Amino acid sequence: MELDGGQHGEQVIYDEARTRKLQEEGYRVLRFWNNDVLTTTDSVLEAILEALASPGPSPQPSPRRGEGACNGD
Repeated sequence: MELDGGQHGEQVIYDEARTRKLQEEGYRVLRFWNNDVLTTTDSVLEAILEALASPGPSPQPSPRRGEGACNGD
């Protein structure tokens, strides 16, 4: 889970790349705005509980050295 402050509105590309990397490693990323955590805590907790109750996507195994890419040979 990550709490996002105002600076995250300016670093969308970085956050998306970071999220993809974490998902490739098998993590599920939940993002909440700081204000939502402070003002609608019950809704945030419900979203976390729902995420915990549902199975996440399986991580994609990284290709082993020499696998996955075509060299054109």
